[in-house]
Amino acid sequence: MNKHKRVLIIDQLNLFFRNYIVNPSISVDGAPIGGLRGCMQSLQKITRESKPDMIVICWDGAGGSKKRKSLKKDYKAGRKPIRLNRSIRNMSEDAEVDNKMWQQTRLIDYYNQIPVIQFMFDHTEADDIIAYVAHHKQLEDYEKIILSSDKDFFQLLDDKTVLYRPVQKEILNKNSIIEKFDIHPTNFAMARAMAGDKSDNIEGVPGLGLKTISKRFPFLKEEKNATFKDIFSHCKKELQENKIKAFENILEYESILQRNYKMMQLYNPILSIDSKMIVNETLKDPDQSFNKTEIIKMMVKDGFGEINFIELFQHMNKISLDNR
Repeated sequence: MNKHKRVLIIDQLNLFFRNYIVNPSISVDGAPIGGLRGCMQSLQKITRESKPDMIVICWDGAGGSKKRKSLKKDYKAGRKPIRLNRSIRNMSEDAEVDNKMWQQTRLIDYYNQIPVIQFMFDHTEADDIIAYVAHHKQLEDYEKIILSSDKDFFQLLDDKTVLYRPVQKEILNKNSIIEKFDIHPTNFAMARAMAGDKSDNIEGVPGLGLKTISKRFPFLKEEKNATFKDIFSHCKKELQENKIKAFENILEYESILQRNYKMMQLYNPILSIDSKMIVNETLKDPDQSFNKTEIIKMMVKDGFGEINFIELFQHMNKISLDNR
């Protein structure tokens, strides 16, 4: 039986914040550890379900995306800070920030003891690292599972790439995106550029949501990559017969649409040459060592050594042995 290898690609900050907010765990010293403990439990669950041959952890780098902020200064501005679970919110905001950073740093230390690959680059978003890894030649024959709740990854789905959205409890592939939105993943960034993204403070074309976009631009359902020329030509042609406001607005917002697309597309990830070289070299020869003794010591010290991680350890050991 010809079994394709499988790589699990994790949007790590997305996973961390989900656990940080929901998991009320406290260490023996009384410090919140929900993000740390929850991520390790989540890793055990998803590895049990997906049985990956390789795991790639992608972190958002310090400072966010320099390129996107140069295109729009208030990109992601106005987001509320991520707060602890209300049931254990007994710290000052400054203390919460310090604890949150400690949990993230500690989690990196945990991952350094198990056979996973970690990437984090300053001024670079995890989205771009994930997109670069998912389309990497080294992983061409692998099945890819992207773990994230982020809609941005809809555009990356193809015959070998699926998106597992744990919050929504759904697994999406190329066909399910087409069925759900009448938009092909190849054209999803174009559609979202028109619709905008309030969570990232990216305004879209007024009056346009994904349903209207798929209705007015039926060719977005096709695999062929739609260009700006296709979009604008279609608008002009349709306006000759009907004065539909959506088409008028798109032509009026032409420059904003083009800017939005540059910010939202992941087909050509925004990654520096140096960062790409590091990813290339790491994927070619990854360190897949596993220090079970050390990670157990860390778990005991941090206050969750009583949890049964036997399934995670067994799978980590398998990955390590398979890559010797």
